[in-house]
Amino acid sequence: MNFKQVIALVTAALLAVSMAHAAEKYPARPLRMIVPFPPGGGTDIMARMVGQRLNDALGMQVVVDNRGGAGGIIGTELAARAAPDGHTMMIGSVSTICLNAALHKKLPFDTEKDLAPISLVASTPSLLVVGNNVAAKSVKELITLAKAKPGQLHYATPGSGSSSHLGSELFKQAAGVDIQHVPYKGTGPAVTDLVSGQVAMFITNMPSVLPMVKANRVRALAVTSLTRSSLMPEVPTVAESGIPGFEVIVWYGVFAPAGTPRSIINRLNHEIGKLGGMQEVKDRLALQGAEVMLSTPEELATRVRGDLAKWGKIVRASGIKAD
Repeated sequence: MNFKQVIALVTAALLAVSMAHAAEKYPARPLRMIVPFPPGGGTDIMARMVGQRLNDALGMQVVVDNRGGAGGIIGTELAARAAPDGHTMMIGSVSTICLNAALHKKLPFDTEKDLAPISLVASTPSLLVVGNNVAAKSVKELITLAKAKPGQLHYATPGSGSSSHLGSELFKQAAGVDIQHVPYKGTGPAVTDLVSGQVAMFITNMPSVLPMVKANRVRALAVTSLTRSSLMPEVPTVAESGIPGFEVIVWYGVFAPAGTPRSIINRLNHEIGKLGGMQEVKDRLALQGAEVMLSTPEELATRVRGDLAKWGKIVRASGIKAD
């Protein structure tokens, strides 16, 4: 054994001892919750909700660290490169964890290898809505209409590469229809043109369009989760309306740097899991059009693998590019 090999073995042994010591007295200092977006958005709200829960449970302050930029890539890389001692976590979503990997050929981190799943927290289904000028009262009628007018109907999105864009492309492929994409600079202009009849269809999050649905200015045909939403139980799912298995949701989950001790992962998962029994949490999420969605670390890992494959296939088939 040469000198370099001896040094490597000693370093590994010291690291193992250090990690074991850290796990024994965990947490030893305030925790950092990285949010890969500016304050105020859905991811930030989830982070502060989880952070407060862990603060109360662990008796240690959880500092929310907003690191926006590059569609969430900057903050995610920061989390992936952090010390795996359980004192740094991040709130990720299907957009930051899976859609970025599908849309970008090269990222400064490996989505599956550099992040350790801890738990899902919540999910937000979208609504498939159409303008009142569209002669379709159901998903099946919309598909029939689109097939009768190939290339003549248009769908809105808040931008190329958004979850709305990918979800709409999934709908097109699953339904076998030709509907043209019209990207907007944000959700507001897209909703405005949907109401005025400039575009036919929009798949978007509930809060952004719910006031228009309640005012009968647009028509909700379906929710995009596999099961009906408790927030709009009268609206059927796309899956039960002619496209079995169709699902487009924005999920939020907690991740740690890969290599974080399993004992710490388990403890954090256990404490986050208690959010499901808190009515105030459910009420707060409902204001965002979201519902509690908890999991084991393994279930979150399975969700990530499945969505990486699912959205990667959609991107390759449609040639979608990120804005």
